[in-house]
Amino acid sequence: MHKVLSAGLLKRKACMTVRSRREVVTFRHPFQIRGVDRLLPAGHYEVITDDEMIDGLSFAAFRRIATMIVVPAPRGSTMEMISIGSVDLADAQRIDASMRDD
Repeated sequence: MHKVLSAGLLKRKACMTVRSRREVVTFRHPFQIRGVDRLLPAGHYEVITDDEMIDGLSFAAFRRIATMIVVPAPRGSTMEMISIGSVDLADAQRIDASMRDD
């Protein structure tokens, strides 16, 4: 069964407000994060989060729709942007913070 979307719904979906936020997170130790199939070195990493405005409310509210991290590519001097879960990022940061510096 196929859904038929009205022209008004299609127009409203096309006009969704999305905001992007960039921040730099620091890992003091090599780390792993779900979605990346290798150990990443300690360092500073750019994280981009995209949030979508929830329409129909009497106040501005957003929901997270994407989280990406910019990491060194496996070979060479290039970088790659990988989609990750925000909970996975928080878990990796928590583990990094709990590790002792030797």
